[in-house]
Amino acid sequence: MAGALSALILPSRAGARVAPAAFDRWIAAFRPKAIAHGITAETYARLMNGLRPDMSALDAIRHQPEFNQALWQYLNRACSEWKVAAGKEKAKQYAPLFARIEHDFGVERAFMLGVWGIESAFSDPVVERNHMRPVIPSLAALAWAEPRRRAYWEQELINALTIVQRGWSTPEQMVGSWAGAMGATQWMPEVWLHVGIDYNGDGRVSPFGPPDDALGSTARYFVERGGYRRGEHWGYEVHMPGALRGGVRTYAAWQALGVTRADGRPFPQPQASARPWVPVPGGPAFLLGPNFFAAKSYNPSMSYALALVHLGDLCVGGGPFVQSFPGSEPAPTLAQIEEIQRRLTALGFDTGSVDGRIGLATTIAVQKFQRKIGIEPADGYPGIGLLNRLRRGS
Repeated sequence: MAGALSALILPSRAGARVAPAAFDRWIAAFRPKAIAHGITAETYARLMNGLRPDMSALDAIRHQPEFNQALWQYLNRACSEWKVAAGKEKAKQYAPLFARIEHDFGVERAFMLGVWGIESAFSDPVVERNHMRPVIPSLAALAWAEPRRRAYWEQELINALTIVQRGWSTPEQMVGSWAGAMGATQWMPEVWLHVGIDYNGDGRVSPFGPPDDALGSTARYFVERGGYRRGEHWGYEVHMPGALRGGVRTYAAWQALGVTRADGRPFPQPQASARPWVPVPGGPAFLLGPNFFAAKSYNPSMSYALALVHLGDLCVGGGPFVQSFPGSEPAPTLAQIEEIQRRLTALGFDTGSVDGRIGLATTIAVQKFQRKIGIEPADGYPGIGLLNRLRRGS
């Protein structure tokens, strides 16, 4: 399929190659399926006729670069100093909204701050400007030419068209990731349609603009699809005897086996249940409650879930992990990331922009620099060690 597709594609602007005749034929063939799912002929003609696919979505799904970063590197990126500072400001600014969510859904504000920060850097306009794109052309490209999950991409495209048809958004407003995730908490169109709620009472459901709909609906998601439990924390960093085995026990039972919180405090709910996890030998150990796995329901990655809950804790005054990861270094500041981007750009490595945000372009630029000078592994991590190397090189 890839070979046949490449023969059809004509070069256009970077990241958006198009095949007008072949794609137009697909638009005509897809029309009956969309109409069968409730899209009107008028809506389909308005949104799809003349559409050009964003082929960078196919590049992204087929050529995901491998960076093999350590967990501490991932956490440093996800829980950076500037992001924690932004999260603390959002916690103050939207304190009434978080209180309402806690009352209505039972999801604690730290948890909601974590998902907002991980998914969109608290709706950072720089991230949106430099790293988001219109999602309907991306979804159309995937529905047309990605055979491995074609039914999924077709349905998400229909969902996106439905959102516009309902008047909840316009194609121009619907910007997001190459895969179609949008807004403050990066909803896929299916989530927008089936979990989204009008939480601010303005008559529409939207993940954009004021964060009420995005956060209220995401709290609903965690409860209904993730099994979030009201009144329970996600878990705790612990000191754990090395001989212990896994399994689910109450915190009281774990404590009787010699497990203690790393910060020395008592477990506030000794009868709640948790399971142990040591993600990296020699690094921090954790007891994980059900709400950790509610976080994981948003993205099936243990590293993602740990970053979400840790960032949320930091945003409400929590501290760093007591135990350090082997070989770890402090997270770079916003200014240090900007310096890395400036120095790489000056050396001819394209970071996309000098904005202090670590996007895919910056990570690829770092990896290319590492390979050029023989750093192994070339993990793409823009950290303090890399900055020192760039400074020495200049």
